[in-house]
Amino acid sequence: MNKIDLEIKARSPLAIGKQKPGGSVSEADDYISGSVIRGAIAAQILQQSARSSEDFSTNGGDFQNLFLGDYPALFQNAYPAFADAQITVQVIPSTSLSSKNKAGFKPEGNGVFDTLIDRFCSDDYGHLYDPNCPTDGDRVDAFTGFYGIKDGKYYKPSVDKRLLTRVGINRRRAVSEEQILYSIEVMNELKIPSKPHKPEPSIYRSSIYIDNVDLAESLEKYIQANSQQFRFGGSVSRGLGKTEITATLAKQVESNLEQRVNKFNQKLTKRWQDWQIFGRPQEEIANNRKFFTLDLQSDAILTDQWRRTTVIPAAMLKQFTGITDPSLKLHVAYSSYDYRSGWNAAWGLMKDVELVTNRGGVYLFSVEVNEKNDHFAEWLEALKLLEISGIGERTSEGFGQVQVCNNFHLVLREEAL
Repeated sequence: MNKIDLEIKARSPLAIGKQKPGGSVSEADDYISGSVIRGAIAAQILQQSARSSEDFSTNGGDFQNLFLGDYPALFQNAYPAFADAQITVQVIPSTSLSSKNKAGFKPEGNGVFDTLIDRFCSDDYGHLYDPNCPTDGDRVDAFTGFYGIKDGKYYKPSVDKRLLTRVGINRRRAVSEEQILYSIEVMNELKIPSKPHKPEPSIYRSSIYIDNVDLAESLEKYIQANSQQFRFGGSVSRGLGKTEITATLAKQVESNLEQRVNKFNQKLTKRWQDWQIFGRPQEEIANNRKFFTLDLQSDAILTDQWRRTTVIPAAMLKQFTGITDPSLKLHVAYSSYDYRSGWNAAWGLMKDVELVTNRGGVYLFSVEVNEKNDHFAEWLEALKLLEISGIGERTSEGFGQVQVCNNFHLVLREEAL
């Protein structure tokens, strides 16, 4: 699989809205979805095809292969990032907590920690797990969003927003129309730092995965040649949505999946032994089982027997991976749901409203590993592919991105960061 890394700099406010609530204010999202990136690139290609014959839509069917083929390109979401490209931004798991009084990473906040391992242990030991903040001893609440790591320090990138108020125009008289006043919430093109430094452009990073290497090289060159021509979101005719994209074709897609899984199992085993001070568990943890998590890095559209669901049962994961391992077991699931819609520029119509499982969802699985049943090497290869291909429906639009064994699960309460 070939990977194209994208760095998107905002050159004007971005009106990338959520599903409209039915009021007079259009709310802005806090990231650029893969669907928006995919639509902007496709729209630019089609616009140029009306003026020139040298483009994807007429040259060897590349446009068809890129967007409409059996194995289309996978456009991942672009999340707010830092100017330093070495800081990889990931989604904070839904099992993470922080202080209600002063939420956030240290030293600005009272610290953030993950509860997945302790909750799993407490359930089997028959105890209620209700932690408080290790710094101030006060109550804790869910901590959501994104995080990045540099030199051992954790950062939380954010998106600055503002409201643009507009008045409706009478098309016949070309003057302002009475009783038509509305506001558009936009993502700012600049980040205003808290300290007296020069404002920096808002940066978002994403990736595109393509099977065909020739098509990947052609798309990279096309994006570079038209780096300032793409428009994201709504109100582009009013000057919004201007961006500058830098595309880089990755030489090789590397994965440290096995290392992440081993660290997670070591931490889980040690923590299970620590919980023995509370007595005997209801069910002993098997030494011959390997545990792993699926962490949703984007909203997912999941279907179980033709019905929408927010849980990934074992049977569904077998279907995604193609592995028929009867020892696969789902232990816990932490997820929530929302509704998503959108606008299809090609059709000029609203997209269907979809029930989605929110990003940050966490699912804990395990498989049996012994001399007679050693499928784990097969599982590792399948999970590597799953981290690229995603799960559920509309994965080519950024839905269903997953990560196996997010390292943030290793941050226990007494190790809050």
